[in-house]
Amino acid sequence: MVDNINQLLVQAQVAYNAADWSSLIQCLQQLTQQHNLEHPEILKNQEHLLELALCVLENGDFQQRWEIAKILTGLGTITIPPLIDILKDEDVEEELRAYAARILGDLKNPNAIPPLMELLQSNDSEQLKEIAATALGQMGCVAIASLTELLAQEQTRLLATQMLSYIRQKETIAPLLSIVQDSQVAVRAVAIEALSSFHDHRVPLVLINALNDIAAPVRREAVVGLGFRPELREALDLVAELQARLYDVNQDVSCAAVVALSRMGGEAAAQQLFQVLVSPNVPIRLQLEAIRALSWVGTLSGLEYLQQALYQLEFPTVWQEIVTVLGRVSDTSLTDKSAEILLEMLQQNHPGVEIANIKSAIALSLGQLGKKQAIHPLTQMLADKDAQVRLHASAALKKLTPDF
Repeated sequence: MVDNINQLLVQAQVAYNAADWSSLIQCLQQLTQQHNLEHPEILKNQEHLLELALCVLENGDFQQRWEIAKILTGLGTITIPPLIDILKDEDVEEELRAYAARILGDLKNPNAIPPLMELLQSNDSEQLKEIAATALGQMGCVAIASLTELLAQEQTRLLATQMLSYIRQKETIAPLLSIVQDSQVAVRAVAIEALSSFHDHRVPLVLINALNDIAAPVRREAVVGLGFRPELREALDLVAELQARLYDVNQDVSCAAVVALSRMGGEAAAQQLFQVLVSPNVPIRLQLEAIRALSWVGTLSGLEYLQQALYQLEFPTVWQEIVTVLGRVSDTSLTDKSAEILLEMLQQNHPGVEIANIKSAIALSLGQLGKKQAIHPLTQMLADKDAQVRLHASAALKKLTPDF
């Protein structure tokens, strides 16, 4: 073992002397394997190994720097002082300082926090500041106090908020709560999104208040967050709270509200989704979201509302989407109703049946639902004048009757 290590040390020195960084990296990778790190020869030469690794970091290309960064992380705390020196040196190229910041973040050592914070506050490079902030975020709980301090300054508040949002530890809740009414829209939006991931008693009312924020991105994050709390549906009357956002002036918000209500489930949510679906002058994007949501809400009434919409709305795009989502219903207690609606369209000669794309979609959906009562109408479709309808009817029949 000793001879092998000494041989690798000699090879590393030869590679260093020849500026053969790839060979040097290979030697260092073997010397710094976990089972070697406590070996007396390695401990005796640790500082020298660090010097060699730092030389590659300073002189290597992008890939070589990427590989040597892993070795420097493995060397542990002895790498921190020289990396901090690189980080602080304004004459050093930006890419090298960025690597130093990343490695310091991987090491998760509190001693790296002050220089990373200083870089965040004083450097003009947005890219370097973002890397420093990410490094702080990687440190988790040890960096929360430092990131909280950065919230006090407007120029670093957004980055600090973003980094706190990455940590996702309960210790970040209090600092995030302190900025939910910040003057910067992006800060509020990031804070609301991060808080949404915590099941903490302080969060739901903050999200409800944010539903009425003047900025659409903040309202959207609040809607999305509440959508993942269906267990609070009754206690906080979330269906009523979300209803107003169905008619938000911003389509991203209203579409998010549709999805959130589908997650709530229940009759009240289904009713609100139907109302927005059939309301006058509703954008088609919102109608399509409402159709999908009614199929997701998981109630018989949701499908009955879709059935009503087929005859109440006169838009082929809407008909086709309803037909498509009915074929995707997987709840066994609802598949019979889905098939019934589709078969009724065929029996009553719904206007959509005259449109080849929609008739084809009916065939596909009946095949997906797997109901034997669809065999006869699908067989009739085999004689349809449209080749696409015949093809899809044949494919559906093969699903229902494998011997077809």
